[in-house]
Amino acid sequence: MVKRGQPTPRPPQRRPRKQSKVKWRLFGGIVTLGLLAAVVGGALLAFAVSVTQIPTPKEVARAQTTIVMWADGEKEIGRFGEYNRTDVALTQVPIHVQAAVLAAEDRSFYSHKGFSIQGFARALFSNIFSGTRVGGSTITQQYAKLAFLTQEKSIIRKVKELVLAIKLESVESKGQILEAYLNTAYFGRGAYGIQAAARTYFALDVSQLSVSQGAALAALLQAPSATEKIENRDRWTNRWQYVINGMAKSKAISDSDAKTLTFPDSIPGYLLYSIRKEMLERGYTEDDLNLRGLRVVSTFEEQAQTGMVDGVTKEAPTTKTEGLRIGMASIRPGTGEVVAMYGGPDYVTEPLNNATQAIAQAGSTFKPFALAAAFEQGIALDTIWNGDSPRTFGDYTLNNYSKKSFGQITLLQATENSVNTVYVDLASTIGKDKVFDSTLRAGIPADTPGMINDITLVLGTASPHVLDVASAYATFAARGIYAKPTMIKEIYGANDGLLFQISPETKRAYSTQVADEVSFALQQVINVGTGVRAKAIGRPAAGKTGTTDGNKSAWFAGYTPQLATAVMMVKQDASGNPISLAGTGGMKSVTGGSFPALMWTAYMKAAHVGLPVLEFAPSPGVIPINTAPAIPDPDETLIPVVVPTLVVTPTPTPTATITPTPTATITITPTPTVTVTVTATPTPSPTTS
Repeated sequence: MVKRGQPTPRPPQRRPRKQSKVKWRLFGGIVTLGLLAAVVGGALLAFAVSVTQIPTPKEVARAQTTIVMWADGEKEIGRFGEYNRTDVALTQVPIHVQAAVLAAEDRSFYSHKGFSIQGFARALFSNIFSGTRVGGSTITQQYAKLAFLTQEKSIIRKVKELVLAIKLESVESKGQILEAYLNTAYFGRGAYGIQAAARTYFALDVSQLSVSQGAALAALLQAPSATEKIENRDRWTNRWQYVINGMAKSKAISDSDAKTLTFPDSIPGYLLYSIRKEMLERGYTEDDLNLRGLRVVSTFEEQAQTGMVDGVTKEAPTTKTEGLRIGMASIRPGTGEVVAMYGGPDYVTEPLNNATQAIAQAGSTFKPFALAAAFEQGIALDTIWNGDSPRTFGDYTLNNYSKKSFGQITLLQATENSVNTVYVDLASTIGKDKVFDSTLRAGIPADTPGMINDITLVLGTASPHVLDVASAYATFAARGIYAKPTMIKEIYGANDGLLFQISPETKRAYSTQVADEVSFALQQVINVGTGVRAKAIGRPAAGKTGTTDGNKSAWFAGYTPQLATAVMMVKQDASGNPISLAGTGGMKSVTGGSFPALMWTAYMKAAHVGLPVLEFAPSPGVIPINTAPAIPDPDETLIPVVVPTLVVTPTPTPTATITPTPTATITITPTPTVTVTVTATPTPSPTTS
């Protein structure tokens, strides 16, 4: 009997035998289909791998670059173009450069099979679904990606890369894969491949790269276009340190080397940029430069360019240099060929060219233009002028440098000592229009900031480019012939056909007699005047110093019969406004006769090695060359060292022991540390020397 309140127990239920069989059959079918798909997929993959052709590096790079040569037409400066690439064998790439690339991109390259399932899956998912680009995890995969020359985000492209990566690993050695990658990878600045990168960034063949330089190039591979940008300088140096650390970890370099290596300076790109700019001005297009395989012979001479960089490195100030800009340019008189140019310490960190783009008030480097105009009006060097200071002309009162009065002096003495009051008197006497016209004829462009037709123009209130001042002084060196500056001698097509050849664009600016008399006066500036430091050139030379009011710029411009060169120093605050040079290099004031004259002299000595010593034409006047001993400008004084107080040491017999007072000294030493800012057009103000 069943008790009330208790449920009736149910008998155990069995699954229907038919339903259980169906599920097992379904599972088996899925497994079978999976295996079949794997077999078919594997077969298809194997077939795809077998029929896939491996592209060569030459097929990856589809365009021809423009090659820029030094003036000798034999040695290469660099290249630009959409595909700047030159093949090199792996044996030409130093082991430390190979190690740097592996440390940057694929540290297990020689131990893996060339393909990472995890890396591929991660890249596939990120590129297609998340919109975030993630590169292949191995160099083999990266070369596979390069080979297809497309950035489309699709499964098909990723599968193609997979197929090619497998093909590469099955038929080519690790060395062949690494060689192909090194010859096609992009390093920024239009450089494809390690050889092009070595030339573009360091003007070297890849075989000449140092450990630090090789690591710097390897550091660009992750994101070259972003890493090379000025605002991302820290990104580049941080990535470089990552590469160096990786090289030390792999024992490619020692731990001590890793700690002592410093990030390298790349070559200034100012020369290549200037060539490119001139070609575009001559009517060539970007496609011409990027695709036609042109060969450009520049006017730049390697010996002169090296001497210019060395001259700045050796003689520029090294203390109190924040915000300092230095520019220099050198031109061959009569042809306008720019043989050397210093635009700054590093194009990567500061692309503004201090020789062709930066500006600063010219100071007394403008006085020779008034002197030439005076000669044309029959005023001679032996005429007497009032050199007192101050003097007033109309409503304009001015002083000489350091407010020094010279009394009654000749025009030659006023030139030697850069006497402002005499030169403003001269401009007022002959007329400001004639001074303005003479300045234009010499080669200073009419659109130069501050080019105002006023009697103060003689004091250099205008702010020209360094290249323009060098060109204007080349007019005097060429005995009155102005030649338009150019940086290109010849251009050849891909078949070596001559497309362009230099033909100097010249015109007579002054008579030979006037130009020769200016040269005579400017020789005296170097012999006994404010430019005496330039006398160390050791051959006949003419020149002029320039220092502006408030010491906001300092210049030296001068020439021999073979070369005309100008040097500019200017200092700016964080906003790009001109500030005083006072204190730079430890000097109370920086005049044109100090650092600029020293840099000019160091360069000119190097540039003239092997050139004959040429004399200037005799002066048409009767005044002989002054050969008195050269004495530097006494106003160029050093900031004194603070003299310590006396220290008294008590002894059993009280006596005072005095610590010797150190002698105030300063050494003008190399390599400026330049912090650069965008140049602002200065407000014209009177100059002082």
